[in-house]
Amino acid sequence: MATSMIQRLFTQGTKIVGVGRNYAAHAKELGNAVPKEPVLFLKPTSSYLENGGTIKIPHPLESLHHEVELAVVIGEKARDVPEAMAMDYIGGYAVALDMTAREIQASAKASGLPWTLAKGQDTFTPISSVLPTAMVPDPNNLELWLKVDDEMKQKGSTKDMIFKIPFLISYISSVMTLFEGDVILTGTPEGVGPVKVGQKVTAGITGFSEVHFDVGRRPHPFN
Repeated sequence: MATSMIQRLFTQGTKIVGVGRNYAAHAKELGNAVPKEPVLFLKPTSSYLENGGTIKIPHPLESLHHEVELAVVIGEKARDVPEAMAMDYIGGYAVALDMTAREIQASAKASGLPWTLAKGQDTFTPISSVLPTAMVPDPNNLELWLKVDDEMKQKGSTKDMIFKIPFLISYISSVMTLFEGDVILTGTPEGVGPVKVGQKVTAGITGFSEVHFDVGRRPHPFN
């Protein structure tokens, strides 16, 4: 599939499906139990931010947490996909950040409420251009990394995912139809932490892709 086709599919996707706690070490660092089945949440496509953009911290928050992830881009409509066929439905891959307003998420978790406000705001899904599947022969053995102001904060391998990509596609497609251009964020390795206004974030898939973002402030919307 040509890169131009993959980019077209990526931009017309209907949703972003996040997978929480898909690395045991990350689940433990936040005091969460290691899940026995995927923990899913949705993010709107309006949260995408292209490489080189500015991550905006909304008022009155002082920081957001970074979470580097492998993004799986769906290449064709998928519903009730058998695990053995799941890889055929992938159109490409990207490196993405699942920016999280941790204070809001913690409050929501404590109250049993959804994570939408903590995960779905504008600029909360910085993402690279899409890598064709032919360029990524083994997505289950990729090194993900993230730096804040040139200091390494996260480094981990997709081989450590609790739920592998074929299972995730099969599981998610049994719950909701995945369409061309939809994105699955497959979870983050340990090392998540805060970023503040004025800092710079660099992240990548070693040997494949790298992205750069500034961190700024979103003004109060009603001032």
